[in-house]
Amino acid sequence: MTSRATSVRPRPRRVVRHLLVGLTVALVAALTPTGATTPAQAAPTLLSQGRPATASSTENAGTPASAAVDGNTGTRWASTFSDPQWLQVDLGARATISQVNLLWEGAYGRAFQLQTSDDGATWTTIYSTTTGTGGTQNLTVTGAGRYVRMNGTARGTGYGYSLWEFQVYGETGGSTPTCGSTNVAQGSPATASSSQDAGLAASAAVDGNPGTRWASAASDPQWLRVDLGSTRTICRVVLTWEAAYARAFQLQTSADGATWTTIYSTTTATGGTQSLTVTGSGRYLRVYGTARGTAYGYSLWELAVNTTGGTSEPPVGTTDPYNPNLGPNTFVFDPSTPTSTIQSRLNTLFTQQETNQFGPQRYAVLFKPGNYTADVNLGFFTQVAGLGMSPDDVNLNGHVRTEAFWFGGNATQNFWRAAENLSVTLPAGQTVERWAVSQAAPYRRMHLRGAQNQIQLWNGGDGWSSGGLMADTRIDGLVVSGSQQQWYSRNSEFGNGWTGSVWNMVFQGVNGAPAPSFPNPSHTVIPQTPQVREKPFLYVDGTGEYRVFVPALRTNSTGTSWYNKTPAGSSISLSQFFVVQPGTSAATINAALAQGRHLLFTPGVHHVTEPIQVNRADTVVLGLGLATIQADNGAVGMRVADVDGVKVAGIMFEAGTTNSPVLMEVGPSGSSASHATNPTSLHDVFFRIGGPHVGRATNTLTVNSDNVIGDHMWLWRADHAASGVPTGWTLNTADTGLTVNGDNVTMYGLFVEHYQKYQTIWNGNGGRTYFYQNELPYDVPNQAAWMNGSTRGYAAYKVADSVTSHQAFGLGSYSYFNVNPAVVEERSFEVPTNPNVRFTNMVTVSLGGVGTINRVINNTGGTANAANQTVYLTTYP
Repeated sequence: MTSRATSVRPRPRRVVRHLLVGLTVALVAALTPTGATTPAQAAPTLLSQGRPATASSTENAGTPASAAVDGNTGTRWASTFSDPQWLQVDLGARATISQVNLLWEGAYGRAFQLQTSDDGATWTTIYSTTTGTGGTQNLTVTGAGRYVRMNGTARGTGYGYSLWEFQVYGETGGSTPTCGSTNVAQGSPATASSSQDAGLAASAAVDGNPGTRWASAASDPQWLRVDLGSTRTICRVVLTWEAAYARAFQLQTSADGATWTTIYSTTTATGGTQSLTVTGSGRYLRVYGTARGTAYGYSLWELAVNTTGGTSEPPVGTTDPYNPNLGPNTFVFDPSTPTSTIQSRLNTLFTQQETNQFGPQRYAVLFKPGNYTADVNLGFFTQVAGLGMSPDDVNLNGHVRTEAFWFGGNATQNFWRAAENLSVTLPAGQTVERWAVSQAAPYRRMHLRGAQNQIQLWNGGDGWSSGGLMADTRIDGLVVSGSQQQWYSRNSEFGNGWTGSVWNMVFQGVNGAPAPSFPNPSHTVIPQTPQVREKPFLYVDGTGEYRVFVPALRTNSTGTSWYNKTPAGSSISLSQFFVVQPGTSAATINAALAQGRHLLFTPGVHHVTEPIQVNRADTVVLGLGLATIQADNGAVGMRVADVDGVKVAGIMFEAGTTNSPVLMEVGPSGSSASHATNPTSLHDVFFRIGGPHVGRATNTLTVNSDNVIGDHMWLWRADHAASGVPTGWTLNTADTGLTVNGDNVTMYGLFVEHYQKYQTIWNGNGGRTYFYQNELPYDVPNQAAWMNGSTRGYAAYKVADSVTSHQAFGLGSYSYFNVNPAVVEERSFEVPTNPNVRFTNMVTVSLGGVGTINRVINNTGGTANAANQTVYLTTYP
C-alpha cells in the first residue's frame, strides 16, 4: 500500500483584507455630507446562504462545496488542480439574479462564467471574463434561474479554484415555462411509412400500453408520425424502443404534415428508453429513422410527447388516507374479495412477469387484514405484502413462493421481487415452501406457520440460487438452504433451526441460528445486531385509514421486532404523504418535499431530469412494487441532505443512457454532523446500470453522511444478461458501486457486482459490513483494459489507506472472466494493515474455474483458479 502526499499551500493573510474593507467603509462614511440621503430602493436578498451546493470536485473533505455558502468567511470550497471546474448552488426556486459576489481565496479563477439554469442541465451565461484577478468581486448581473453556477475555465494559479464565499443576490419569484407530464401523443392519430404486420400498427406506439408496439419493414428510411390535433410547443419526447431500435434518426415537427423542421438528430443512438429534451412547435411530430441498429426494422413500444402551455405540472394536492390513489398497478384485496378473483389476478401477473426481468412493468399486491386462500407465485418486479400492523394480521392459506422453472431450474437470475408482512399457512398435507431467489428479493417480516414445515432456499436438485435476505422473519419450522450459495439472515427466528451451507451463510441476531463454523460448514454467526431500524411499511388501521409505520431504532437486538411483542416506532397518516405517480416531474416531487410531505412512490418507472432533493430530517420515502427512479439526461436520481433520520425504502434507481455522476448521494461532500442517535437508513434500495437499455453512471451510491445504515442493497452493473439486452465493456459504463466517505456507517446485507474499477471504496472510519457478496465484471476484454496502475485489476472491497478502524464479517468475491479467462484480479480485499481493521470469514471463488483471483486479502490467502476454485480465509490480520 502506498499513500499519496497532499499538496499544502499557505493561506493568505485575511487580516489585511478585512482591514482594507474596514478602511474603505470608514472613508466612504467620511466623504458623505452630513444629512445627505440616497434614493430609497429595495435591497436584493442574499439567496444562496445555506442552500444546497455541489461542485465538480473538492480538494479534500475539509473544503466541501457547502463551505462556500455557509456564511462563514473562514471556511472555503476548493477544487482539484485542473480545468474546468464549477461550483453550483440550488436556490430552491426560480429567482431574478441581480448581483453575485465572489470572495476568492488565493487560488482564483482567471477565466470563468457565471451561469443560470432552470433545471440544472441547460445553462445561460450572464457574466464572462478571461481577465479575472481574484480578491473580492462584486458583480452586477442580469439573469434568472433556480440554479447559479461559477464555471471556471482557466485558473489563476497552479492550484485549483477556491472561494471563501459564493453569494447570490436577487428576488425569488417569476415563472418559467414548465415541461408538462401529460403525454399529448397518447390516443392521437398515428401513421407510419410501413408496418411489419397488422398486429404492429402505428397506433400501438401511442396507445399507452407498454406491451404493444409499432414495427416497420426492415429497410431504411422509415418513419412514425403523430397528429397532436393543434400546434403545440414541444419540450420533451420519450422513445421507448423495443430491441429493434434506430441508430440514426431525427425528431421533426410540422404545421401541415408536409414541410418538416428537425428539432433533434443523432447518429449514435443505443436504443432503450430515450427521454429527449427538445425545443420546437408543430401540430405533427415525426420520428424519422435513417439507420437501423439491428437487421430488423424500427420498433417502438411507446412514443410520448410532452408540451409546455396547458399541460403544466398539477399542484401538490392532498392525499385521502382512507381512499388513496395507489396507481393502476397496485391491487388491494380485502377478505370480501372472491378467492377466484384474487387467484385470477395473481395468475395473470405471474404469467406476465415470470420472465420479464427487463420490462418496465411494476406491480404491488396488497392484502388488508384477514384470512385468504391464495397461491402467490412471484415473478419479476412484483411485491406481495400484508396491510396489517403485524404479519399475523394477514394469513394466506396457500403459498408465497418463487420457483425457477422459467430458467430450467436455475434460480441465479431470480431477482427483483419481494414478500413482506404476511403469515403463510401451507395447505393440508404440504410441508415445503420454496423461496428460490438470488439478489434483490427480500423475504422480510414474514411468518411461515407450522413447526412441521420447512422453507427451501432451493432444493439442491434443480440448480443453483445465489444470495438473498431474510429479515425480521419467523419460521416456525426448518430453513433448508439446499443449493443456495450465499445468504444473509438478520433478526429472525427459526423454530427448528437451519440446515445446509455452500459458500457464505451469515446469521446475525438470529434465534435458532446454527453453531458458528467456518469454512466447513461456512456459517458466520454474529449474536446481536448492534444498531438497526426495520423497514417502514404501509398498513391499514382499525378505522380503515392507510398509515406508514416507522419502526424504532434497536440496539444490540436479537429476534424479530414483532413476534409476541408490540413493535416500537411511530405511525404517520398517509395524508402526510405525496403519492407519486409515474410521469410526475422531480420539480413537483421537490415541491411536495418542500411543503413537508413524505413520499410514497407507486409501482412504475419514474423518470427524473433533476435530483429529488430530500432536505428535511425524518422524511420517509417509500416505494411500492419496486418503484424505479430512472435518472435521465445525466441527472442525479436523489440527493439526501446531511440531516437526521431520513428513511428511503423499497426504491430502485436506474441509470439513463447519458452518464450520471452518481445515482444517489446521501449527504453532500464534506458532511460531518453526527447522527448517532437518529441515523439515516436505506432499506431494500437497489441500483441498476444497464439491462433494459444502455446505462451509464460514474458512481452509483455515495454516502457522505455519518452513521448511515444500509439494510439490504444490491448495486449492479449489467455486463451479461438475457438475449437482446445490450451489454458490453464500453456500453454500460460504471466505475464504482458504493463509495463511503462518512464515519460510522454500517451495511447489513451488501451486494455489489460487475463494476469496472473498485466495487466498493470505504474512506470513512468506524465502518462495519455484515455480509458482503460480489461478482467481478464478467466482460473485461483483456488484462490491459483492467489495470490499477501496475496492479492487475481492482479489488472488490477497498478500505482506504487512511482508515484506522473498520470491521467486516462474512465476505464473498467471485470471478467469471468469460470474455477472457486469462484475466487476473490481484486481490479481492485491499485494506490497511492495522489491528483495528479486521476482516472475518472470507471466501473467493473462480466460478467454473473461469478467471483467477490471485489473493484473498492484500497478499494473504490462496489463489482461486481452475485448479483450485474455492479459497477460504478466516481472519485478517
